Amino acid sequence: MDIPSKYSAKSAERKWYDYWMTHNYFHSKPDDREPYTIVIPPPNVTGILHMGHMLNNTIQDVLIRRARLLGKNACWVPGTDHASIATEAKVVARLKEKGINKNDLTRDEFLAHAWEWTEEYGGVILEQLKKLGCSCDWERTKFTMDPDMSEAVIKVFVDLYNKGLIYRGYRMVNWDPEAKTTLSDEEVIHVEQQGLLFYLKYQIENSNDTLVIATTRPETIFGDTAICINPDDERFEHLRGKNAIVPICGRVIPIIEDAYVDVEFGTGCLKVTPAHDENDKVLGDRHHLEVIDIFNDDATLNSFGMHYEGQDRFVVRTKITKELEAAGQLLKTETYINKVGTSERTKAVIEPRLSDQWFLKMEDLAKPAIDAVLKTGEVKLFPKKFENTYRHWMENIRDWNISRQLLWGQQIPAYFYGDGKEDFVVAESAKEALKLAKIKTNNQDLTAKSLKQDTDALDTWFSSWLWPISVFNGIRNPENEDIKYYYPTNDLVTGPDILFFWVARMIVAGYEYKNQRPFENVYLTGLVRDKQRRKMSKSLGNSPDALKLIEEYTADGVRVGLLLSSAAGNDLMFDEALCQQGKGFGNKIWNAFQLTTLWEVKDIQQPNSSKIALEWYDSKFQTILVEIEDHFSKYRLSDALMSIYKLIYDDFCGWLLEMVKPAYQQPIDTVTYTKLMTIFEDNLKIIHPFMPFLTEDIWHYIKKRSPEEALIVSTWPKAKSINSALISEFDFASEVISGLRNIRKQKNIAFKDAIKCSVVNRENVATTFDEVISKLAHLETFDYVTNPVEGALTFRVKSNEYFIPMEGSIDVEAEIQKLTEELNYTEGFLKSVQKKLANERFVAGAPEQVVTSEKNKEADALAKIETLKSSLASLQ
Repeated sequence: MDIPSKYSAKSAERKWYDYWMTHNYFHSKPDDREPYTIVIPPPNVTGILHMGHMLNNTIQDVLIRRARLLGKNACWVPGTDHASIATEAKVVARLKEKGINKNDLTRDEFLAHAWEWTEEYGGVILEQLKKLGCSCDWERTKFTMDPDMSEAVIKVFVDLYNKGLIYRGYRMVNWDPEAKTTLSDEEVIHVEQQGLLFYLKYQIENSNDTLVIATTRPETIFGDTAICINPDDERFEHLRGKNAIVPICGRVIPIIEDAYVDVEFGTGCLKVTPAHDENDKVLGDRHHLEVIDIFNDDATLNSFGMHYEGQDRFVVRTKITKELEAAGQLLKTETYINKVGTSERTKAVIEPRLSDQWFLKMEDLAKPAIDAVLKTGEVKLFPKKFENTYRHWMENIRDWNISRQLLWGQQIPAYFYGDGKEDFVVAESAKEALKLAKIKTNNQDLTAKSLKQDTDALDTWFSSWLWPISVFNGIRNPENEDIKYYYPTNDLVTGPDILFFWVARMIVAGYEYKNQRPFENVYLTGLVRDKQRRKMSKSLGNSPDALKLIEEYTADGVRVGLLLSSAAGNDLMFDEALCQQGKGFGNKIWNAFQLTTLWEVKDIQQPNSSKIALEWYDSKFQTILVEIEDHFSKYRLSDALMSIYKLIYDDFCGWLLEMVKPAYQQPIDTVTYTKLMTIFEDNLKIIHPFMPFLTEDIWHYIKKRSPEEALIVSTWPKAKSINSALISEFDFASEVISGLRNIRKQKNIAFKDAIKCSVVNRENVATTFDEVISKLAHLETFDYVTNPVEGALTFRVKSNEYFIPMEGSIDVEAEIQKLTEELNYTEGFLKSVQKKLANERFVAGAPEQVVTSEKNKEADALAKIETLKSSLASLQ
């Protein structure tokens, strides 16, 4: 077949991905093989491929492709997450562009638009993963809003409710005023910000006395329902039992006493706003205070805000500060650093808000998941350091707020039949709900119209926590063939930022619904950062276009570039030069293959140098095979790749091909060539998981193969015995070859000119590689002598001394002149160093390391002078 001189990545990537898909290599069905299963961390349906996805999915593809080569039934389940907050925001924005207000639509009308958007954009990221070479079982693609997936979520909600683990409660929640929904504690990021502490003066009722409070949020005074002092604070004895007047609004509020107040903070007087602070709510409940909610759902002030009604909270903060100052009620401001809760999704500042929400009791559910990671080791985290983070989260777990004020998502299956807080039933369908409602109310006249389903949707994570089970239909049909064969899965690859959001919750669900771990190993990747250590993001503009990278550096090049410096749990400092290195490595492999195609193969005698070279590489390969097996077992994929990289780049391309290469215009023997191509194929097998396109391309160029013989479904190399002595002998021989080549280079001896060499073999090195040394250094003779050779160039490898006669090899006069100049320079340098060391003030005053450095320079110069004099003496 015609083999192109240059590798065309674009055509190869298109050709071989289509080939793999056509022959269904990615699809898995239960059989008698050992299963190897990975479920993809489902990217948001709103998403496009970014660097984090590239890293995460490359790692998964490496693991899945290697599992295939190991003969396992590899199944990688892809899919996407409906991402309720992010997707709803996208749909709302699109509707706004069309002049449509979300609030003017019914739920069904809005969902029709959401599904339309999802069908248009939802599969983009999965298609992009194909460009990267991801070998997912696309026939198993799942979406968290698929009907069967949603049914599983609803079934679990009902089950947990019936077990008494889900309840409805009026609680202080984290409110996202941009998404207009509640968030769980874990979805709130606390960002340190510099703000102001405002000192406000409150009048005491029926008195000229005043008190001062310090607050970071003056706009919330409209929700004040008390001032609190510490009962042990003698400064405020005169305030006990009195009332204060809230500035601007004039509301009279009681002054209460509670040990909660920190006498050291601020002024010692605390304004209490039960509707807008969790701790204030606790105080309010304890003292039976009024609760006044001053905010609308978009964080504008409501009618309690008086003349600020309808204005944003931060705008009001600026305006009310001026009003208070003008009224003499703002005494001063101070710079204040505090942590502000922000939405993980929208980045909006969170507003604490009282609301009826659904919660899942987590304390008992978490116990098996804590034991699995921290006690029994059934689930292992890589790297292990993340166990501490896991412990902290899980041992301090709080009830999970699972309801969201959104339309996009699984609607909560609670059906209300009255106005009371307990006037509802929970059921998988409206039909079943009606039956339960009739029983609960003892009213057989109830109709479907009598019931109203809760308008809230479930938290997206409440669907994705079931992912390893639900993708195999394990909730709806717990005994089906797929769940029994593929579950528990093997490896999970994800980022540490969702260790609690997703990983921990999946472990909880696994033990609750399968009484088994969902996966055995969790490989936690680092974050992809730029060279300045900044996290890559669209907002910073430092994240390269993933598809453009693939176009410029090839999919294989990008995969290698990402993995070369991506140790588990450590952030990757991304540099496009790494992708260029990966592309260059691909070219190196292609050129090595090209070289083998240029040789004429004949049935001639195999040179001993080729025979021993092939035996050496066999053992070297086996050594690296053991090494990479160890790296894979510890999820050190970067180290595994580097070991393979060095093997192929240095040992195969740099040494073996040179050792077996026939002389110019001479043929190579059949035995050597056949063995060399077998070795090449083994090289392709171990690098294939990292560079699938290039390797498959070369594999089919080596010889024509049937679909059953494709590289993707070939066999991982088998372990064989290792001749360690041979490896050691070659390591020594390679130093000899390098020494001889250096002399050729230094003395400008053309490689076409054969040179003689003698050696005093004090190390008693075996003669195994003598013919290889002679070939690669182009020696006329290679003799063993007992005494040093006079008048020859020399170098050492350990205690062995090698001599190259000068006669006929070099221009003696030119060499004497060169060595004399170098000797003169070195002697001059030595004088300057010794002069410095003779200066007592320098030696006494300079740092110890500086003095040591100068002494080292002196020793090096003395040694070099001795060598140069010896070389000159041998020439004269």
